[in-house]
Amino acid sequence: MNRILTLAYGILCYAVFLGTFLYAIGFVGNLVVPKTIDSGSAGVFWPSALVNLGLLGLFGLQHSVMARPGFKRWWTRIVPEVAERSTYVLFASLALLLLYRLWRPLPETIWSVEGEPGRALLWGLFGLGWGLVLVSTFMISHAHLFGLRQVTDYARGGSVSAPQFQTPGLYRYVRHPIMVGFFIAFWATPEMTAGHLLFAVVTSAYILIALRFEERDLVRAFGDRYRRYRAEVPMFVPRFTRTRKAAPAASETAVDP
Repeated sequence: MNRILTLAYGILCYAVFLGTFLYAIGFVGNLVVPKTIDSGSAGVFWPSALVNLGLLGLFGLQHSVMARPGFKRWWTRIVPEVAERSTYVLFASLALLLLYRLWRPLPETIWSVEGEPGRALLWGLFGLGWGLVLVSTFMISHAHLFGLRQVTDYARGGSVSAPQFQTPGLYRYVRHPIMVGFFIAFWATPEMTAGHLLFAVVTSAYILIALRFEERDLVRAFGDRYRRYRAEVPMFVPRFTRTRKAAPAASETAVDP
């Protein structure tokens, strides 16, 4: 593939991801965007719930299958290795865009916080969660995580760089700060509807399951270094004790779950 075209493709994929990520904030928070998790006319509960489960399942299937090393080995026979990550990011973004478009609201109220201090606290946590997701990607390698580093290195005449072992920021205290951010962002809301609850429960369950596969892949990639890191650093809840400098740079092969 031509180097300039590869670079343009990688930038395009990143732009689609960035728009999708920003839309996700509005979608989950019922903010600004035209279609949110609770907007639209409500249909019959169970058919709507099944459609939503199918959309979440489709995203989970794409997100996990395309992240597995075996799939990547097969996939890079078709897609150039340098563009593999960008293509993964593009497909994940398209799966989310489909979810946004076809999601059916389930407006039944599960909880509603009326007091202003409580609402402010929950909105603050919502913002904290999304901020934690974004900041954590830069603590590892935002550009590598979303395919930009690969295509820019290739455009400059270099080879595809591999993730390296390091100890970045929050990764000293929890193994998956990106996922901690998602947990907070999905659950922190002053208005929890049945649809939002379904989304939060299923995505949380998916994260817990997908991380088991990701950590298995990380053990295969980094061996005893990752085993020591896993033994010393909690998955989600920090202990704030001194740990060895052993965190992997691609420890969330972003959300390579």
